[in-house]
Amino acid sequence: MSDTLLLIEDEPLLSAELVRHLTRAGFEVTTAYTLAEARRLLLNDDVQPLVVVSDMSLPDGNALDLLEAVRSAARSGEWLFLTGYGSIADSVRALRLGAFDFLEKPCELERLDLVIAGAARSARAQRQLRERAAAENRRYTPEAFVGRSVAARTVRELLARLARVPLSTLLLTGETGTGKGLAARVLHYSGSRREGPLVEINCAAIPHDLLESELFGHEPGAFTGAKGKRRGLMEQAQGGTIFLDEIGELGPDLQAKLLTVIEDRRFRRLGGTGPIDIDVQLIVASNRNLSERARTGEFRSDLYHRITVFTLELPSLRSRLEDLDELVPPFVAEFNAKAGKGVHIVPPEVWTALREHDWPGNVRELRNVIERCVLLSDTPTLAAHWLQLRASREDVMSDPIVPNGRRSLQFPLDGSLSLDDMERKIVSEALERSDHNVTAAARLLGTSRETLRYRVNKYGLKSEG
Repeated sequence: MSDTLLLIEDEPLLSAELVRHLTRAGFEVTTAYTLAEARRLLLNDDVQPLVVVSDMSLPDGNALDLLEAVRSAARSGEWLFLTGYGSIADSVRALRLGAFDFLEKPCELERLDLVIAGAARSARAQRQLRERAAAENRRYTPEAFVGRSVAARTVRELLARLARVPLSTLLLTGETGTGKGLAARVLHYSGSRREGPLVEINCAAIPHDLLESELFGHEPGAFTGAKGKRRGLMEQAQGGTIFLDEIGELGPDLQAKLLTVIEDRRFRRLGGTGPIDIDVQLIVASNRNLSERARTGEFRSDLYHRITVFTLELPSLRSRLEDLDELVPPFVAEFNAKAGKGVHIVPPEVWTALREHDWPGNVRELRNVIERCVLLSDTPTLAAHWLQLRASREDVMSDPIVPNGRRSLQFPLDGSLSLDDMERKIVSEALERSDHNVTAAARLLGTSRETLRYRVNKYGLKSEG
């Protein structure tokens, strides 16, 4: 799309001078001498200028009325107003309607050039964001949850229905790798908040003492090292959706604060004094049984009941193996494109191995397996040699005796196990070898007793002392 500029000016001499100047500046200029003519161009002929430069008062009315109509029709572009006798009320209304600037005539051309250049940069950035959002809208539809099984069809139907209703909160459950992140993106980009931002955060990936600042932001001096004001992720999601993955990792204090945010629709930054109103859709996810954790007191029951306005459980891959036929080809095509490969034959022995595997890592594991096979295949045939599938989750967490007589743990790095799975097994094994004594286990792992105690409580493991 070219850098078009619409000039709305009823004085012929001034209009001609501005057209010559703006054309030399590289714009494709379209002119209108009345509001009726401009309205026809913008609303009927679907002209989409990058920037609109308009006189405020024209023979057939006030240009602010046209701007209001254009904004109501969701037309893009930045607006710059020129006027010989503007009022404070007009300038306030112009800024409220989203005008980029408001200049009085006569305006020096150098000043006009600077303002138009700024408006053009802003309009280009907005255009890129809209194009990116449109691409995401096309990509993340309910059909993105691939599969012909009853379970897959049920999920697609629910995603389509949920995207049409204004849910304030929603819980996604299911094993690691079942597609909770995909479901969250589908719900956002197929829903009414698709024009707003989608902010994703993994609560397990951020240290507990930093998570509150990440979520809610902080004011200068709120804590050591807080030199400036920071907008939190919750504030950055304003008007859109925030997706909190692994919400079960939130500590009790953050659970209480999140509950308050959901109930009151407002929060305070760390160190802040005034409340900040928030309008977001909250999607949360967990691969743990939050109902059971709420029953045992490990998760706030009031927060649990508040986030479960609707709960969508995503099925494991082992429960819908018939979907492999539809899942594998897109993954092969994706990695062919990324690596410049030409793999297009999946031999019968590969299909047999895929169907006999129990997929503890679900679709994420499948994707990683196909990526490895495509990248390492030297022929058009997907090589069975590179599948390297293991029979079950218990097998991959083996405890062999290594040559020097010391026991060790072995984990595959193929996506079949999450970092939490590995960490839980390591902590559990250390406790077993230390007769469930936290101090001895911490010494065995080379960490502090407090750090290990946090992990023990996190995974609900048995310990003493």
